[in-house]
Amino acid sequence: MSIFSTILDKLGLGKNKDQHAVTGTTEVRSPDPTSTTSKPASNANPAPTAGKPTGAAPTSEKGVGTTAGAADRRQRDDVAVKDAPAPVPATSTAPKAMSQVDVTKILEQKAKGTGLNWKQSISDLLFLLGIDNSREARTELAKELGAPADVMSDSARMNTWLHKTVLRKIAENGGNIPPELLD
Repeated sequence: MSIFSTILDKLGLGKNKDQHAVTGTTEVRSPDPTSTTSKPASNANPAPTAGKPTGAAPTSEKGVGTTAGAADRRQRDDVAVKDAPAPVPATSTAPKAMSQVDVTKILEQKAKGTGLNWKQSISDLLFLLGIDNSREARTELAKELGAPADVMSDSARMNTWLHKTVLRKIAENGGNIPPELLD
């Protein structure tokens, strides 16, 4: 797992959680339309079984006599409709807007009483999330995020670039980051 993926996971923006947020739906399985199991008809006049005469003229649900061919077909259709599973309410098939995670609130709560300044320091931000904040780890994260070579040659510039880039990418992945921290 990449370092940035770990950051997103720690903030509740990981891939699995992200997919649920995007779709905004839960999985609902509909009954198998090819299933051969059925429950008995609940109406008082069940359809006659082929080859077994019932001794009574076919009737509709209302008890009105009907002609045999059309009545049998209508009654079978009525029974099929009654035995059919109830339709499952449709959920939105179009992805909904990604719900935003209040990253500021999460980080402020974690930083409370620690003296860490996650708003300006990539090292403090990583530390709050329980992620290795060593220089090697930050260099690896900078490479992962595509830091330019000139930034990589200066530790202070790399840290500044990395902090802004991480916050921007968190926002791109559904994190609610204040605009003043993205400038």
